[in-house]
Amino acid sequence: MDERRDILILGLGNRLMSDDAAGPLVIDRLAESGVAGARLCDGGTIGMALLPDIEASRALIAVDAAHFDSVPGTVRVFEGAEMDRQLGTKKFSAHDVALSDLIGAAAMRGTCPARRALVGVQPVQATLGTEPTPAVAAAIGEMAARVLELAARWRVEVEAA
Repeated sequence: MDERRDILILGLGNRLMSDDAAGPLVIDRLAESGVAGARLCDGGTIGMALLPDIEASRALIAVDAAHFDSVPGTVRVFEGAEMDRQLGTKKFSAHDVALSDLIGAAAMRGTCPARRALVGVQPVQATLGTEPTPAVAAAIGEMAARVLELAARWRVEVEAA
């Protein structure tokens, strides 16, 4: 029997670096109403200490600012292998590398969640500042909605299996 918890929603980013705060801001938004069957975690600027949380989860939704060559404020969802490829591309901040390392470490140990996704927003900047740029601030609600859509779809898929 799989003892792992349901879904880990992991917000990544530095709250003191403008657009890099997108992940934690989405966690704040989701915490207002909660997400059934999920655990919310403000992972901050991440670290290998989060590996046990990832390994203990059946599914992972990481939320972060991510470069994917689009208009600032654009939100995209990268699932499974597409997430893994995105983590191997252009880096926005140092924790992009650490998330890739966490996924790799969990995969090597055979504990990487099969259901995993990155909900990313194209940033404008990551400079010192406690507020995101208007483009990223306007995208926080859409990011939260995409997280909720994924979590709901994955719960249905698990129940159907």
